[in-house]
Amino acid sequence: MFSVSEIFKSIQGESSFCGQVCSFVRLAGCNLRCAWCDTAYAWEGGETMTMDAVVCRITDHNTRLVEITGGEPLVQPETPQLCRHLLETNHTVLVETNGTLDIDMLPEGVVRIMDIKCPSSGMADRFHAPNAGKLTSRDEVKFVIADREDFIWALDVVKLHRLDRRCTVVMSPAWNKLPLDKLAAWILKADAPIRMGIPLHKVIWGERRGV
Repeated sequence: MFSVSEIFKSIQGESSFCGQVCSFVRLAGCNLRCAWCDTAYAWEGGETMTMDAVVCRITDHNTRLVEITGGEPLVQPETPQLCRHLLETNHTVLVETNGTLDIDMLPEGVVRIMDIKCPSSGMADRFHAPNAGKLTSRDEVKFVIADREDFIWALDVVKLHRLDRRCTVVMSPAWNKLPLDKLAAWILKADAPIRMGIPLHKVIWGERRGV
């Protein structure tokens, strides 16, 4: 059984899959309390659903790309089983995780998008550092940047763990906290070995649920 905050079909707004049609499964429950979290409604609660019910909703969306997110999807022990089923039915499966729990629990073939929390979140000390060494070229790392301190800190983490040599690294601005042009200027000046991300879904629809 899963505790599900919402399931919806939308345009992928972040990661290297940005712009693609995607089915999103937002699981409820999170082990962090980030200061600027834009999905705090998923921290608790949720609708209880069987795996068959979740898969049925995804099937109705008629898309091959699925992202399992949260909250924090790895706090629910059934998440790897759902991923395995979706892989076996020829879906491309993305799992966005905050990097505090062991990512090895996910089956081979899943694209693991690790959202490493920066100082402005208040949760930077919760990162499970051994996860960095488990990343492959299939995976991605995301940093949400709210200020200059976040940017410098994130660059240091990239350098320390050689993340740019392991996988795609994306830095995105915290919505309504850091202007796009300011982050772009910092990236250019630093010749940062990363990819700038723009939360496309927020550009299109603003801060709405279910998109």
